[in-house]
Parts: sequence; C-alpha cells; structure tokens
Amino acid sequence: MDRRAFLADSLGAAAATGLPPPGSELTPPGRGGAVGTTHLFELRDGLRSLYQFDDAYGGASVRSLAVRHLRRVRRVINTSRFPDTIGRQLQLLAGETAEHVAWLSYDADDQDAARRYWGEALATATMLRDAGLETLVLASLSLQANHEGRPRDGLDFARAAQDRAKGLGSPVLQSLIASREARALSLLQDGPAARSRLADSMRLIDRQDRGRPAPDWAVFHGHAELDYAHGLMFTEIGHYPAAVQFMRAALAHQDRTYGRNRALYRLTLARALIDAGEVDEGSAFAVESIEYVEEVESTRVMNRLAEVTGRLRSVDTVSARDAAEKLSEYAHSREAAA
Repeated sequence: MDRRAFLADSLGAAAATGLPPPGSELTPPGRGGAVGTTHLFELRDGLRSLYQFDDAYGGASVRSLAVRHLRRVRRVINTSRFPDTIGRQLQLLAGETAEHVAWLSYDADDQDAARRYWGEALATATMLRDAGLETLVLASLSLQANHEGRPRDGLDFARAAQDRAKGLGSPVLQSLIASREARALSLLQDGPAARSRLADSMRLIDRQDRGRPAPDWAVFHGHAELDYAHGLMFTEIGHYPAAVQFMRAALAHQDRTYGRNRALYRLTLARALIDAGEVDEGSAFAVESIEYVEEVESTRVMNRLAEVTGRLRSVDTVSARDAAEKLSEYAHSREAAA
C-alpha cells in the first residue's frame, strides 16, 4: 500500500466528518501571544480527528500526525500566554495526546516508544491529579503488559485503573477495565476468575444508562468488545468451539466505523476456526479477510495475519496450503510496497 495515498485518503475522511485535520492552522493568537478557549477547542478537535483516523484505518500512518500534534500542543504551552484555567486544560490535552501517541506506537508494535509516551502521559496525570487520565494510562499499560506476556503486571495495572475509575462513575469505563482484568486472568490460566470478571463486565455494560457517560476514548467499548474478550478467553483455555461462537458474535456486533478492529476480528475468527478444526472454513475466511486488511495500516493486524498463515502451514490440507500461499503472497507484496 502506498503510504502517501493512504494518508491522503485519511485526511479526506477527516474532512468528510467536518473535523479539522491535526496539521491545519490554528486561529492566530490574541494580543501579546495570548491563547484562549477557541485555540483549546481547535487543538482538542485535532486530537478527536486522530482518534477517528485510528479507528478507521489503524495507527501506523496516523502516528506521525499525532507526534506533530503533540509538538504543536507543547509549543502553545511553552510560547503563549493564557490564564491558569486554560493552562491546566492545555497540559491535560498534552497528556491525552501523549497517551494517544503511545497507543498508536503500541498498534505499530513499537513497544519501547509506547512505554515512553505512556510514561509522559502518566507523569502529566500525576502532576494534574487527574483521575481520568490516570485511569486511561493505567488501563493502556495493562493492555501492553498482557500483549508482552506479563499478565501479572497486566492484572496489577488493571486493578489500579479500576481503583481510579470508581470515582468517575462510568459503568462503561468500569466494564472496559474489568474486561482487561479478565484478559490478564485468562493469560494466568485462572479461568474461573476470568469468567467472573467478564460476567461483571457484562453487567456493567448493561447498566451504562445509570451512570456518567464514557469518556471519548472508551466509547468503542461495548458488546462487540466483550464478545471478543470472551473469544480470547476461551482460546486461552483451549475451548475452541466456544471461541468461534464468540468471535462470530463479536464480528456481527462490531460497528463498521472501526475498520482496524473489523480486520483484526476477522483474522482472529479465522484463527479460532482453524484451532477448532474447521480448517476449510477458516482457510476461506482468512483469504476473504485480505480485502479488509488492505484498508488498514496496523502492525497488530499484520502480526495476526502472520499468525493465521503459520496456523495454516501447520495443517496438511489443500485448502490450508492454498490459503497460506495467498496470505503469504499478500504479505510480501505489502512489504515490497511499503
């Protein structure tokens, strides 16, 4: 995929939503270089557009935009005049943008960069004593720890995030964190505890109209994510038919605006089908998923594609061999075009 063409398409999508791209010009400062609410709103809209780019297309090509947006916010903080109330909001925005750069680095599988930016975001949250940003960073660190094979750390981070989230009054947020606790528990091979926390997470999501709304970064969490979490849990404990059932439900429930997640879900379902012995269906589904993978730029998605290819190569059937060859050819062509 041509990255310049991809980025141009992404910026076009931003324009279609009515949101300003992160690189657009800010309203000129007032007298003496003063900035105010208008500038803050423009900078926050830039971050919001980055969230939308990432949801639709994945993080690989969006990350450079996010880094530039973070530099812009920092420049405004360090070269402009503003009242303390605006200053606090600018610092919070810098922390939130650093967290998003970390997330995009995680999606690009640049874990060292992700750790560095999450550290910056957590330092900002601590300085501001902002429970919302602390919760976001701790929940993200839990996700990374689980990904890196450190589930005990993942569980500790998730429980720390849950402790911060209690005062925020959002059932959706508490549900999301409970699902990350469950992921860590399943990786620790504690199936009963994992199922219990997922049940808690389901109850919380069903009570979402009784508390405060979810923060912007958590609005993706819902029944699709919980179906996916159930599928991953059953995969970890070796109940592959159950994993297939939940992965099918996750894909059916997933909002089409989340292009990267749809590609990831499809490949994860293909993997579950192969693990469950449904090799012909898994092979066909994996090949059909290529057109969805083509729409996104995400190292996590490409890593999952490689996992599925490896599974297919371990199975001695005609359909598996043919599918593995097609997936491998696609991956090589994509690498060559990068």
